[in-house]
Amino acid sequence: LLALISLGEFYGILRRRFHVSSGIGLLGGLGILAASVFEVPERVDLLILTLVALGTLGIEVFRRQLTGTSQAIFNMGGTVGGVIYVALPWSFLLDMRTEPWGQMVLFSLFLCTWSCDVLAYMVGIIWGRTPLCPDISPKKTWEGFFGGAAASLVCGGFLALIFSFPPLPLILMGLLCGIAGQLGDLGESVLKREAQVKDTGSLIPGHGGLLDRFDSILVNGTLAFVIFELIG
Repeated sequence: LLALISLGEFYGILRRRFHVSSGIGLLGGLGILAASVFEVPERVDLLILTLVALGTLGIEVFRRQLTGTSQAIFNMGGTVGGVIYVALPWSFLLDMRTEPWGQMVLFSLFLCTWSCDVLAYMVGIIWGRTPLCPDISPKKTWEGFFGGAAASLVCGGFLALIFSFPPLPLILMGLLCGIAGQLGDLGESVLKREAQVKDTGSLIPGHGGLLDRFDSILVNGTLAFVIFELIG
């Protein structure tokens, strides 16, 4: 549900720039999430992405024939891109959940990400002086960036101690969450800048939409999947 709402918010900001076949994209996202829940063969994800692309192209063919105009390149890229950007990372979380270590890793993932967010904000407010990316997010600073990365790193090590888990994987995940999660947040800020919106939605009063709250999780969840599922 969180994934589909976030995907809908993503398509909402794209519609400010061009037509997007959000219905096909949401169906594709639902299919990928369902594939993870029911553990169907992995190539089904690729089939779904292909069907989303072809379905979107088909719509643009009819639009061109009926109206004389089309936006096939933008529509295909935006619709498929949304499924890849939002739905696939959430499906990785669903895949990890079923592993013996899954709940521990997911708990650590969210805690490392949130500790990074909190400390990056606090350090930035108190000691932040050097702008990180002023053209993307003027309030972010290098001091806050390093403070958030350090908090996530320490959180990963602390959780490894609590769970009596080999420390290296969780410490590595903490470091990557502290760095990549903030880059994921900047990436979403770029999307909002181009769409000229402050937030992706208004579902959470004072905080924006779900995509605003889980943008770092999309990146960190993908990295955790690589570390624990593919490498581990």
